[in-house]
Amino acid sequence: MSPGSFEERRAAEWVELDRLLTGAEKGKPEPGVETLPKRFREACADLALARHRMYPSQLIDRLNSLVIRGYKQLYRTRQRGWEAVVRFFLAGFPQAVRAEWRMFWLCSALFWIPFFGMMASAYLDIDWIRATLGPDGMSRMESMYGGDQQLSHLRSEFGSDFRMFAFYIKNNVGIDFQIFAGGIVACLGTIFFLVFNGIQIGASAGYANYACNPEAFWSFVAGHSSYELLGMVVAGMAGMRLGMGVLKPGRLPRGRAMGEAAKQALPLIYGAGAMTALAAVFEGFWSAEPIPVGIKYGVGIAGWVLCFAYFLLMGRGTRAA
Repeated sequence: MSPGSFEERRAAEWVELDRLLTGAEKGKPEPGVETLPKRFREACADLALARHRMYPSQLIDRLNSLVIRGYKQLYRTRQRGWEAVVRFFLAGFPQAVRAEWRMFWLCSALFWIPFFGMMASAYLDIDWIRATLGPDGMSRMESMYGGDQQLSHLRSEFGSDFRMFAFYIKNNVGIDFQIFAGGIVACLGTIFFLVFNGIQIGASAGYANYACNPEAFWSFVAGHSSYELLGMVVAGMAGMRLGMGVLKPGRLPRGRAMGEAAKQALPLIYGAGAMTALAAVFEGFWSAEPIPVGIKYGVGIAGWVLCFAYFLLMGRGTRAA
């Protein structure tokens, strides 16, 4: 085939690729942008053929330019630094949670059913809570939330707001990591830690209602509860996704299936870590402050509403990469 015939036969595809690349470079994808990878592969094959047949340099340069532009659009990381972080939290994270909605409801059930069950046992049979918390746990709850004093006394145990923040972020991240890493044991570890934390936290809440000052307890946890508990559930989703790579590798070798599952879980665990960090900020710098109870409850309710609105609405209509 002569160079002229080759160019005439393939020119329409090259013009189409140039159009798609121009739109992508300007940040305004053209109709049919989903065919860009296919057009790029075709241009690579045309370039290889043109070089093999030693077609004129002008033709080879044209194809080479198209291939370079296509490679930059398809393979380089265009978003760097804070731009990528902002895009992740505005679209990527909520999209990842919605994509795993079945995991969300499963992990929510594993946590919230034991939680509310233990809270209810405070009125039905307090012995369940006593057995869960033990003497040390009940004594600690009474010392923290048993009186009418402001919760600012909690800060004296740490010496500063920042040290209080550091303690809570270490504690909360440790819990999330246990929940996530437990998924590698065929999901069993994740299930165990979700249920265990639901029982433990529900027992604490139930005992606060039964034997302590409920207002002191609920005003302390209100501000950070949405970020901490939903972050725990999302960490459970990541762990369950990891475990599914062990349980259902499909046609892939189990090791590779686990690697692919870990990639799918990464956005979830990144987001869970961010929510846990935000919860620690509230715990360290807000929850123990001598602020009117009504304001604390209002901030807590707003946190839950914002979290659900975020997961339900953010990232919808965003073009897929």
